Amino acid sequence: EAAAFVNTAPDAAGGGVPDVEAALAGARDIVAETLSETADIRALVRDAFFAEGMLCSEAVPDKTTGPTKFEQYYAFREATRDIPSHRFLAIRRGEREEVLRVRIEVDADAIRPRIAAKVGWKQGTPFAAQLDLAIADAFRRLLASAAETDVRVELKLKSDRAAVDVFADNLRHLLLSAPLGTKSVVGIDPGLRTGCKCVAVDATGKFLETMTIYPSQGAAAEERARRELVAFVRRHAPVAVAVGNGTAGRETEEFTKRTLSAEGLVPTAGGPFVMAVSESGASVYSASEVARDEFPDLDVTVRGAISIARRLQDPLAELVKIDPKAIGVGQYQHDVHQPLLAKKLEEVVESCVNHVGVELNTASAFLLARVAGIGPSLAKKIVAHREKHGAFAGRQALLGVAGLGPRTFEQAAGFLRVHGGAHPLDASAVHPERYPLVERIAADVGASLPELVGNARLASSIRIDKYVGDGVGEPTLRDIVAELGKPGRDPRASFEPPKFRDDVMSLEDLRPGMALEGVVTNVTAFGAFVDVGVHQDGLVHVSQLADRFVKDPKDVVKVGDKLTVRVLEVDLPRKRISLTAKKEGAPPPQRGQKPERPPRPEGGRPAARAGKPKGGEAAAESSAPGGKFSNNPFAKLLGR
Repeated sequence: EAAAFVNTAPDAAGGGVPDVEAALAGARDIVAETLSETADIRALVRDAFFAEGMLCSEAVPDKTTGPTKFEQYYAFREATRDIPSHRFLAIRRGEREEVLRVRIEVDADAIRPRIAAKVGWKQGTPFAAQLDLAIADAFRRLLASAAETDVRVELKLKSDRAAVDVFADNLRHLLLSAPLGTKSVVGIDPGLRTGCKCVAVDATGKFLETMTIYPSQGAAAEERARRELVAFVRRHAPVAVAVGNGTAGRETEEFTKRTLSAEGLVPTAGGPFVMAVSESGASVYSASEVARDEFPDLDVTVRGAISIARRLQDPLAELVKIDPKAIGVGQYQHDVHQPLLAKKLEEVVESCVNHVGVELNTASAFLLARVAGIGPSLAKKIVAHREKHGAFAGRQALLGVAGLGPRTFEQAAGFLRVHGGAHPLDASAVHPERYPLVERIAADVGASLPELVGNARLASSIRIDKYVGDGVGEPTLRDIVAELGKPGRDPRASFEPPKFRDDVMSLEDLRPGMALEGVVTNVTAFGAFVDVGVHQDGLVHVSQLADRFVKDPKDVVKVGDKLTVRVLEVDLPRKRISLTAKKEGAPPPQRGQKPERPPRPEGGRPAARAGKPKGGEAAAESSAPGGKFSNNPFAKLLGR
């Protein structure tokens, strides 16, 4: 059959078919290309790569002569279908930085017969051997590379979605952190060479005064800094002093505490308490257009100190001014699809703002812009109207703002608050369209509307089922009754400052076994990062978060939580701290519990794994003892 195609004369492309082998090779090429373009065959191979493949990474020798943050992935294998998002993103980053070589391995001998069966080719025919060669060529040269690319793209999309969800969850908890409230604060942005910028803001966040002290530039400068700081605090009588936790943060915090304590300015005697505040993103804000609009005549470092002070008063109102990606509570945030991340984070910010509510007469245009239905342009018009005509007397006065029509009012009014407004419910989350309903409820319980609003006893006596109907369901009525009992209640937790140990200032002060109180700053898929007051967050691996099995860290901790931890290990060269939240002397695993097992490759033998990671976000996943499935009675099932 093949001999009939032999043609030594040149064809249109300049070549010919000189012999039988050339004819068969050409036929195999056509068959291989046809297979690679058949959707069912591509799907079969792609599914096999995902379900049976092993993601493998190895070190690039020229790039791994010294320590890197990818050491745990130098000889790494894990089932493609099981690899979690953070590990895939870490490996992908190592490949992009040319530290790792990455591939997906499959058993080609097991897949080729399936391809033959898919198209109905049978062994024993005269063409069987040639067809087998064509299948092998198609798989090696065309199908395998295409399937690996498809699977890696799918893993990337899956990992992006998981990472974005982690970031969004962390951001939500951070934005909803407990506020200090309307109390005066002194903010300090620490600095060594340029000094510490101190600012005072009043209870509404209005900037009052600034000064610079130099406590780390000699004894004379330190003594002068003491006098100036004490005079500054006495002049403004703040409730709290917020110290940024960046460079020289702990030293500045300790200096401030000692200075105020020596002068009797302590909380028990009516003085302020001193607290470290995260300054992540403060430099981004201070150089932003928003900050320039707010404080055009102030230096960027002073703007940063104001942001630190206001973050303590109301984290939500201040952090919405900053690009969420600059706040630093993400997981591989720079590796994920940026439009997907930006869209999700914007949704979270708007959701948090609407959840808490916005005071119409004090909110900035930037905060108002996050209220549903308003937007940046209309927010500026609302502020301009407020500045020209004075404070809004109530929600209905919003309709006097140019460009704000009934539809926008209907969408936004429920998220706006006017304390001391014309209507008793203007300070609550009850929408104006429900005011007549609440007035009817008040008449039914025999009280005036002002008597009902804020009266928890009367509110608890309301029969909800009596008012269901006319477009009002039971969930809405329950919300209304809750608001009547506590109108305008802030849904965020009560503020309570953390307590860092005074004898722990830097990594060098940490010792294994030391107990510390810290604040959770970031939650990832592999654990939680905790600020213990030493400039470097420590990692509590998921296996160390509780005395029981924890599948997902966010099930037990969230950003802003206070957590008591113990130091397991301190790696000074790489500035890494391994912590545990388990109780000291926790009982051993119960009978029937299995230890962690590494992922299973082909053949059922445990996969080869490198040692513990040595540094960096990419390696943090297993920096603490134990593992993902430690102390879990279903470890074997989870391993599969």
